[in-house]
Amino acid sequence: MTEETPEIIGGKNPVLEALRAKRDINKIWIAEGVQKKGIAELLQLAKEQKVLVQFVPKKKIDGLTDTNHQGIAAAVAAYRYAELEELFAKAQVKQEDPFFLILDELEDPHNLGSIMRTADAVGVHGLIIPQRRAVGLTGVVAKSSTGAIEHVPVVRVNNLSQTVDELKKRGVWIAGTDAKESVDYRRMDATLPLAVIIGSEGKGMSRILRDKCDFLYQLPMVGHVTSLNASVAASLLMYEVYRKRHPIG
Repeated sequence: MTEETPEIIGGKNPVLEALRAKRDINKIWIAEGVQKKGIAELLQLAKEQKVLVQFVPKKKIDGLTDTNHQGIAAAVAAYRYAELEELFAKAQVKQEDPFFLILDELEDPHNLGSIMRTADAVGVHGLIIPQRRAVGLTGVVAKSSTGAIEHVPVVRVNNLSQTVDELKKRGVWIAGTDAKESVDYRRMDATLPLAVIIGSEGKGMSRILRDKCDFLYQLPMVGHVTSLNASVAASLLMYEVYRKRHPIG
């Protein structure tokens, strides 16, 4: 496992989820004037876990983080990256076929946070990201994920191409999106052990990963724009997998 330097996270939900997950928290700052009634659970968990809480002027928190912190911030230990085996183990515990997301050089922390929120909502077993030229687990990602960062394991690898090869050897099918030479995503067979590749905001999916895909799907569009935001495209694909795996009735 690997770790990064400690992070400052801001916002009620990210701090509360960090406490619920029993993350190593050094200190919590709360702006003077924040109603204690609205943060009762947060204060109780901090007390139980012996986390130092300081009530400070709002300007103090403004200087700690540039996120919309709602008058609450915390200094937390570095986010731990998972190992690939942990993702398979999570699927096994839930008695489900693996469902992973591979993010190909995603750079926007808000996109990553948004993707993590949906991944948690639909039960994705984990994300796989590259170590270079991509956003990692940061305080901005934590805020954007509204706490989902505490529940969705993320594996960071040196080489996505090699990781895809390893997944295929372990029986996982690889799907990607491509506007050309592909089929409508609503025809996706989501009942297989599956890893879905989401391309970067600017370049999309790399050619080397595209060539390794077992399936290529397109998101039909009848408007004037030619592409969707990465987190929106990811959400559509994740919910399609969920829909296929959890049919109504």
